[in-house]
Amino acid sequence: MEQSIKDFFADLVCNSGVSGYEQPVQQVVRKYAESFADDIKTDLHGNVVMAINPDADVRVMYAGHADQIGLIISHIDESGFIYVQTIGGWDPQQLVGQRVSIWTPMGPVNGVISRKPIHLLDESERKQVVKIKELWIDIGAANREQALTVVNIGDSVTLQLGYQELQNNLVNGPGMDDRCGVWVVVEALRRAKEMGIECGLFVASTVQEEIGLRGAKTAAFGIDPHIGIAVDVTHATDCPTIDKRQQGDISLSAGPVIVHGPNINQKVASTLVELAEANDIPFQPTALGRAAPNDSNALQVTRSGVATGILAIPNRYMHSSVETISLEDINHAATLLAHFAKSVTSADDFIPA
Repeated sequence: MEQSIKDFFADLVCNSGVSGYEQPVQQVVRKYAESFADDIKTDLHGNVVMAINPDADVRVMYAGHADQIGLIISHIDESGFIYVQTIGGWDPQQLVGQRVSIWTPMGPVNGVISRKPIHLLDESERKQVVKIKELWIDIGAANREQALTVVNIGDSVTLQLGYQELQNNLVNGPGMDDRCGVWVVVEALRRAKEMGIECGLFVASTVQEEIGLRGAKTAAFGIDPHIGIAVDVTHATDCPTIDKRQQGDISLSAGPVIVHGPNINQKVASTLVELAEANDIPFQPTALGRAAPNDSNALQVTRSGVATGILAIPNRYMHSSVETISLEDINHAATLLAHFAKSVTSADDFIPA
């Protein structure tokens, strides 16, 4: 992977983008795409939509969501300790002892999430799962008045952002879900432009996936695509305690995951498989017997319906501070989607037979 392209991914991961507060990430996306997209728009919802061949007869849409789960300040007590609500699906156990950034109009403010020390927990408290209402953020303020000089009710909070490289081309950070999907769809647009394509390719860096697939609904309605593919993370099962019999056999660095199931257009899925095999792109199949809880759900039922697929990136430790993915997997995913766009012509029919 070229260093400039790798740097783009690191920039995505290291910029804040809590659901409803995604614009720092979207600014990175727009800046990167300016050199190759034929058209870039930001809609009223905050989705960034980039396109090549926007006037083509057949429209293909790729969606990756820019938002990550986070927190929002809901109360500051008299001593200056901060209480929060969750934005998205947190396991509160993941939050204890974390360093955080509070995103204010004046810039980030450092804090730590804490609870009563284990030494002071009674026997019953030690046996209980911690609740979000029992945690607080300490920014070092002496009292409520001082805290309010630097933070406000409604400010968003993320775990301390970062990008750490591991062995074997693996990387981790708290924003891999779904910055790696954003990277894949934007990079697929760039590679498709270089290949030369007949279809109109629209790439959406969508907002608010984590709180109800809201950005994908509005972006897809505006684009009105014939074919749509959502790129999101899926659970890697190549680590302890996960039952592969239920979750499938999914490994990091073994390629992106092509999803099959009743809510997946069979022709979209089979075309992805055929293109991967024809171009020596590693991939992993998986089955899903229900509508996925990601942007594909909104894509499938927009307007009069869209031929929908899912290309997923294996992710260890989802919704944590150390979400871990493979750079090889996202690189292969971008190449596969570029080939898919190249393959689509006005003669194609994705209506189920």
